[in-house]
Amino acid sequence: MFRRFSKLSWWKIELNDDTLTGLVYVFNLIVGTGALTLPKAFSTTGWALGLVVILILAFMSYLTVTLVIEAMSIANALIVKSRRDRSSTDSSLDEPDGIGPTGFGRERERDPLIPPELGEHHAHLRRQANTAANFEIKERVEMGSMASMFFGKIGVYLFYLCIAIYLYGDLSIYIAAVSKSVRDVACSYTPNSTDVNSTNLLPNDSDPCWTFVYPIDRFFAYRIFSIIFMLVLGPFVFFNVQKTKYLQLTTTFMRWLAFIIMIGFSILKIASSDNVPKNLPLANYQQLPNLFGVCVYSFMCHHSLPSLVTPISSKRRLFGLFFADYTLITIFYLLLAFTGIFAFTNLEDLYTLNFKKDSYFAEDPYFIIIFVTDYFLPLFPVFTLSTNFPIIAITLKNNLKALFQIHDDIEDENNSLIMSIRYGKWKQFWTNLGFPLLAITPPFLIAIFVEDLQVLVSATGSYAGAGIQYVIPVCLVYYARKCFSSPSVINTNPYASPFKTLNNFSFYYCCQDLFVLVSR
Repeated sequence: MFRRFSKLSWWKIELNDDTLTGLVYVFNLIVGTGALTLPKAFSTTGWALGLVVILILAFMSYLTVTLVIEAMSIANALIVKSRRDRSSTDSSLDEPDGIGPTGFGRERERDPLIPPELGEHHAHLRRQANTAANFEIKERVEMGSMASMFFGKIGVYLFYLCIAIYLYGDLSIYIAAVSKSVRDVACSYTPNSTDVNSTNLLPNDSDPCWTFVYPIDRFFAYRIFSIIFMLVLGPFVFFNVQKTKYLQLTTTFMRWLAFIIMIGFSILKIASSDNVPKNLPLANYQQLPNLFGVCVYSFMCHHSLPSLVTPISSKRRLFGLFFADYTLITIFYLLLAFTGIFAFTNLEDLYTLNFKKDSYFAEDPYFIIIFVTDYFLPLFPVFTLSTNFPIIAITLKNNLKALFQIHDDIEDENNSLIMSIRYGKWKQFWTNLGFPLLAITPPFLIAIFVEDLQVLVSATGSYAGAGIQYVIPVCLVYYARKCFSSPSVINTNPYASPFKTLNNFSFYYCCQDLFVLVSR
């Protein structure tokens, strides 16, 4: 089943500057908001069952990463061959009207990346794309472009619909996480033993936020901060904002610093506290769907792979790079989860909020400790997610445009919403106002009514996230491999997945069916 593993060469990596940069970038891309919701999901599922699920899903996520990379290499091979075919065809075009041996008129400045005549020569091009050099990943082919190359119209629409739903969930999580973090830092009311029946005296949503403003409870304050968040960052969606290098470096530094502090403080509390939980549950199968969704969201990087892989100069050990990264990330997630369940009795859905509400850190005599636990860690999601929100929202806006404008060959303008948006009098309205509002309004409404981050993360990961991470990669590589007339051609692809046999697909689908049944 794993014949290619016997060579034991795909996983070896060379620790040069390019590789280390790739390791760090992949780590930063994957480790994000999902990691902050993992400890609570891990705690409610049980440490034994949670350990097994995290290990399995980490492996499955890595497997589908290799499938996306293989689909990218096949897409590059087809692009190279199509260009060579067009070049040879152009050299033989002697007729004034531009009619060559293929019988098609061509206007070079309007030629798409994959020209229409490729449909006539597709079988020929597929047979030609059989040399290793053609499979080199030199051009960035996004997942949407690969879907257009390998899927039909319905498949392309389903792809963009899945991406849009996932990004909607992503934006809802960002709004909820930022608003909840700011609310918990800003609210000054602290419950006492007569107010809340809880060992940790955690406040409820119905508790007042401030002692001097009683009509405003914590949930209403959460909504106020959600509105402020949208008023501040929402307008950026109407423009093409790009993340700067220095902003990315700053958020990367803050992310690493925050996670190191959280793990270090948790270990410090476990080592010096006598109230460490001892009777932790081993397994709670009822909470398994929740952990499944959180893990899928936490290991997600597949939609960004083309932008990540293409710039890497040395791709010889690409699978080894991702294998090392997924191993490090899995160890990091397990360390974060285990230290969290042993350090805190009742975990918050956003892990950073546990440190502010814990009496162990509140009684520390050092100001720097109090500052870190009361302000830096709780506000950490605010800084990192706020910088990413406009980028994700603009990505969603562009995907919505692609969803409604992806085909040019629709003839029924009277009955086609797509044609009316693209060519009708409302085109300017939808481009400048309609699609930006359509991108930010639904996630805002979802976040306004759903405060529970675990619910948002689990739902996003279990459905749209599972589609992006599991279903789409398998479909892409399945239809990409069908581009070749002989299965032996796959062996010439240096970026073919280590899990490339047909039996691996059967194994994969069996695992996925099991998870679907469990997650219901």
